[in-house]
Amino acid sequence: MTVLVTGATGSVGRQVVDRLVRAGADVRALTRNPATARLPQGVEVYAGDLERPQTLAAALGGVERLYLFPVPDTAREVVALAKEAGVRRIVVLSSSSVLDTSGDNHSGEHHRAVERAVEESGIEWTFVRPDEFATNILWKWGHSIRTEGLVRAPYGNAPRVLIHEADVADVAAAALLQDGHAGQAYVLTGPEAITQADQVRAIAAALGTDIPFEEITPDQAREQMGRFMPPPVVEMVIGYLADAVEDPPVPLDTVEKVLGRPARTFAQWAADHAADFAPRHEAVTA
Repeated sequence: MTVLVTGATGSVGRQVVDRLVRAGADVRALTRNPATARLPQGVEVYAGDLERPQTLAAALGGVERLYLFPVPDTAREVVALAKEAGVRRIVVLSSSSVLDTSGDNHSGEHHRAVERAVEESGIEWTFVRPDEFATNILWKWGHSIRTEGLVRAPYGNAPRVLIHEADVADVAAAALLQDGHAGQAYVLTGPEAITQADQVRAIAAALGTDIPFEEITPDQAREQMGRFMPPPVVEMVIGYLADAVEDPPVPLDTVEKVLGRPARTFAQWAADHAADFAPRHEAVTA
């Protein structure tokens, strides 16, 4: 059985590759830059880009199962090429945001387009729909924790059910390797609803230090996040937080049902990523 992993150097894709290798599958990995992929020995690494489907032919030849990173603009063309190549199972990295059908959710529309392309292809499919990734905290707070030792954010009491990327990879690998997941859309959350303030406390505990949480207004947050995020994403994030205060999210046990063990806690995620929050010092040269 040959499995192609697209987005193979991403935070989830890289771990999917590792799990497939450990399971003994023949693994191919698609990446834009094979020279810097740093993937396990034995993985066939192909240069290719989902935004340029014409680059995928070699990687798809002889592939039976496909882990698909979501790129909506070319999804139909990519899926058509996969079907022509003989792919019989596709596992899509999607998002719980597809459940918002208001038409105003940027992420939901993005992922729904990919799901639709796969579902209408007739190929056996599984959709893996994580809720908010704990790794989002790296770009939200990583810089301020490393450089200032504090966090500024709105809605400190807003709880989130953050999912460890390793759990997402475990579920995706199970769907690729095992039978019984066809036609399933797995919404994944962490095992607990944890407020933003408590998230900061967990990161501080993992670092063995204190990290103050400074609450700011939504408008201040818009200005802060707008420096590195597009406006629709900024509004989506702030909207999620505001809604969570009034209507707290409820953790799901999907990870445990699929894998037979509970999802990893946020404290575990913080411990796994402690080095990402540690201060970085410039090298001193003589």
